[in-house]
Amino acid sequence: MERNIVAVLVKNHFGVLNRVTSMFRRKGFNIDTVTVGETENPEVSRITISFLGTDEKDQILKQLDKMPDVITIQELDREASVSRELLLIKVKNSAEVRQDIMSIVDVFRAKIIDYASDAVTIEVTGESSKLSAIIELLSEFGIIEMARTGLVALARGKETALNVDEMVAAQKQI
Repeated sequence: MERNIVAVLVKNHFGVLNRVTSMFRRKGFNIDTVTVGETENPEVSRITISFLGTDEKDQILKQLDKMPDVITIQELDREASVSRELLLIKVKNSAEVRQDIMSIVDVFRAKIIDYASDAVTIEVTGESSKLSAIIELLSEFGIIEMARTGLVALARGKETALNVDEMVAAQKQI
């Protein structure tokens, strides 16, 4: 199955995220990741959703487009966009494995953001496959806890979810 990434610009109002994600639930789509945050305009939020499947994808996008709080929808092609995730992972630490952990951190261009004699917390950013790979390698040391964000993604080049005319119209809607 194909992984789809969609950026949905919405009015920054209470309950909008629930209505958008409920649309996916009603259509039987499982959302892999969802991230939400304000855009350069505090009255507009960007919801980035990744999900598997191609069946009925166009139908769900049309349904989303009809929602009153949705300003615009942008499908992000994996080749024509840049996407990243953030992983914070806490791993058991001891003198015997410390150097091995540090080597993995270096290879993945990660950062140690908290250090204790019995645990180390590592920050990793990158594509989903990179995060999955470091999780697999660090699991042999004992993962204590981890938190992984969803994808954030932007189209490459000057392309945006809203062109200038749409942004002006969106401002009037809000």
